Amino acid sequence: MTSLIERLWYAKGRPLFVLTPFSWLYRAVAESRRRKANNINAGKLPVPVVVVGNITAGGTGKSPLTAWLVDEIRAAGWRPVILSRGYGGKSSGYPLLVTEDTLPSLAGDEPVMLAQATGTPVVVDPDRCRGAAFALDNALGDVLISDDGLQHYRLPRDIELAVFDGARGIGNGALIPVGPLREPVNRLDAVDFVIVNGATTSDEDGRVPPEALSGIKHPHMYAMNLQPTRLVNLKTGETRSPESLQGQKIRSIAGIGNPTRFFDTLKRLGAKQIAVPFPDHHRFRPEDLGTESGHLLVMTAKDGVKCRGFAPDNAWVLYVEAELPKAFSEAILAKLRACSGPSTS
Repeated sequence: MTSLIERLWYAKGRPLFVLTPFSWLYRAVAESRRRKANNINAGKLPVPVVVVGNITAGGTGKSPLTAWLVDEIRAAGWRPVILSRGYGGKSSGYPLLVTEDTLPSLAGDEPVMLAQATGTPVVVDPDRCRGAAFALDNALGDVLISDDGLQHYRLPRDIELAVFDGARGIGNGALIPVGPLREPVNRLDAVDFVIVNGATTSDEDGRVPPEALSGIKHPHMYAMNLQPTRLVNLKTGETRSPESLQGQKIRSIAGIGNPTRFFDTLKRLGAKQIAVPFPDHHRFRPEDLGTESGHLLVMTAKDGVKCRGFAPDNAWVLYVEAELPKAFSEAILAKLRACSGPSTS
């Protein structure tokens, strides 16, 4: 059902226009929440806060961007901490400090994946303000990065990044449930940077021209691309190059927001795949993994953290990393240094 709805959202026209009154209600509730949160916002925190998010439903590449930010900010001398709601997990207590070995059923799949990918502290709490206070009270770092936090208005922020899928953009431009928008497009007027995952057009500095993404105009739009870096066996840890998939028969599974992007990557690598999509944050069971004889099982890193306890010997994770232009790195680090908090200049 979700896949069908997304196809309608990102196709031409608005076939769900009869649901327009619900879009009006959705917008009214969202704006009310934002006003209420702004009224009780306690003001700036003593360290810079960077928020990564989107205004569309579905996957856009927020987590790879968050991992990239951690690496860039850490290389510049800061100590970043990731804050996450922990969607899909349920812990007996919060805040929860996530490690590489934390169960996804407790923390959620993306926090565990980010902990493994970055080695940086990850704090999960549905109340992000409480999670931020925990990180500060325990001196975990000096920059907070809120993953998928654009609509969590109670958390004060210094820098906002909105991520879009370059192929899907804003879809039909309507609010949920008629279209994919969580907020109106004019919400982008308040963000600092717009990142376009898979942008087909950019200049030599990686800037995306306004006309490249229909319906979106922002003075600071940058291109991002996700590059496959390695293939790792989920049982043995053996590593192969992504190019080893050329001509290989595989069963590919993906329980992410936009599984088509993952399947297209495997297709470009030359794999002969049986592609099996699952809902985002799907809780995998052994029977979901399939039994095709002579096929490798290939999945995303996000799904790998949930399947490692029962994965078969032929299960492999394809890791991808975000690539962004130097101009964007320089721009966000300059803005970060201008924020309140410690300086690394």
